[in-house]
Amino acid sequence: MTQTTRTPSPRFQAKREAVLDAAAHLFNALGVKGATLSGIAASVGLITTSVTYYYRRKEQLAAACFLRTIETLDAAALAAASEPDLGSRVRAFFRLHADRMAQTARGQAPALVQLNDLRALPDPYFEEVSAAYTALFKRMRALLDAPDAPALPRIQLNARTHYVLSITHWMRNWADQFDVDEYDRLAERMTDIVLHGVAAHGQALPDFPYDPTGSSLVDTSDPMAEAFLRAASELVNEQGYRGASVDKISARLNVTKGAFYHHNDNKEDVVLRCFARTFSVIRGVVAQAHDIDTADGWARTAFALLTLARFQLSPAGPMLRLAATSALSDPKQRADVTANVRRVTQRVAGLIVDGMMDGSIRPTDALLAAQVATAAINHASELRDWVRSAEPDNVGELVVRPLLLGITAPASP
Repeated sequence: MTQTTRTPSPRFQAKREAVLDAAAHLFNALGVKGATLSGIAASVGLITTSVTYYYRRKEQLAAACFLRTIETLDAAALAAASEPDLGSRVRAFFRLHADRMAQTARGQAPALVQLNDLRALPDPYFEEVSAAYTALFKRMRALLDAPDAPALPRIQLNARTHYVLSITHWMRNWADQFDVDEYDRLAERMTDIVLHGVAAHGQALPDFPYDPTGSSLVDTSDPMAEAFLRAASELVNEQGYRGASVDKISARLNVTKGAFYHHNDNKEDVVLRCFARTFSVIRGVVAQAHDIDTADGWARTAFALLTLARFQLSPAGPMLRLAATSALSDPKQRADVTANVRRVTQRVAGLIVDGMMDGSIRPTDALLAAQVATAAINHASELRDWVRSAEPDNVGELVVRPLLLGITAPASP
């Protein structure tokens, strides 16, 4: 006898969507490890056992949230890919993403979860979500490989795909600084920056000597304390705050938990110091850029972004991902970190403004260009997921060249 699958009722589907929406909000605020089924249930007026009627495990619910985000981006990429050329495709993709963000902000569409701690999912959920994200990546890569796009080696096309997706993910971290009715104009300006970069006509990407170890940018007076900050930054970037346990941080350094607590009060204290370390690196590099007396704004901007991108892939890297504020339980600490993120972004914008004033950088939205740069540098630490050969000596070509010259720029001769 043939079995038939019962179609879920409209009431069931509506309640499941409400659970997904509530879960996305809590996962964004607390991370996958920090949010609980009971908290999600309470936010939609249910008890925990009622939520398990829709999703048996929290990890299953998290996977459903991740998949909804990926499917939304994939649909935008699919629609944009029908455009005939690179510029039209990128413009359509960012416009569709901005429209979706505006709908969410107005309460017309459910929230989308950030993809920050996707690796915190256990198998088989991680495997399913990872496969979906890989499919999205391939679709975006095909979108960027338009008939009029520059011919690029596969590793550079992968790097530019990662760059565009990084900007897409980062948009939701700063969009609330603007009115919702501005989102479409922001998407248009961002498209211009992504396609054409910020360089004035005729500028070439300069190169600068650098420390391949990256150690000159961090405090090495206490090597073990610095090692803990580096290991914690890596793990929080990979697995989120709750996924980066004291045991895992200690194991990465092959030391005991006792050694961890000898150097650190608790894990949250470590994350705060990871943020402080990150802000110190960015401020230090921007200060070095200003100290180049003979340089114009273009060269100073290029120096800062090259140095930061190289640090991300150096033995001393990475910096802590700037979206890791959900790791902090104290609202004041979260607010302080968010304010610091805005201030260091303003520093990068200042370099760009200097270049516009001296004519070495073309007129553009400096703050938006700084947000694009922040996204690119922020996500450069995970570039090796898509370009295994990424190293400090080629990250300029892979990341900084398309960032400053635009993705319409050909590969270096």
